[in-house]
Amino acid sequence: MSNDEILDLVTSADEVIGQEKRRLVYAQGLSNFRVINGFICNSKKQLWIPRRHQSKKLFPLHLDASVGGHVASGESYLDAFRREAHEELNLDINDFSYSSVARLTPHEHGTSAFMWVYLIKNDNVPPYNPNDFVEYFWLSLEEFFAKITRGDRAKGDLFPILQAIKNSL
Repeated sequence: MSNDEILDLVTSADEVIGQEKRRLVYAQGLSNFRVINGFICNSKKQLWIPRRHQSKKLFPLHLDASVGGHVASGESYLDAFRREAHEELNLDINDFSYSSVARLTPHEHGTSAFMWVYLIKNDNVPPYNPNDFVEYFWLSLEEFFAKITRGDRAKGDLFPILQAIKNSL
């Protein structure tokens, strides 16, 4: 997706009130738009946590969700999750057991946007897009938080997201 993709702007109740170009949403520091994040969780309750590619405009070389992205104008959260899983991980989520495990908002959870979070059950490393990620780790929540404590960098929303889904693992 480009910086000129159109995003829906929403109320505090996540109801669409308008549209704006992605680059303008970020330039204005808005948080009333929609995103998705998802995590692959294996049978050991470890999450597949990738490191973002150094070419990424936001959070280069930071730890990230297994999959994430913007919900385009007129798109549902689930459709965005399907699209992003295909683009970033080369996965058809219909081939896996998955579920929505959290709904987070900027005013309640301190996230950068309105977001739905999904969990994909899978024990295998996905055939991820090397333009999105440079490496990955299978981590328990405790191992993730230890990496952060030791100074590893993570995408801004990753900490509150993982706090929100810990009971779903």
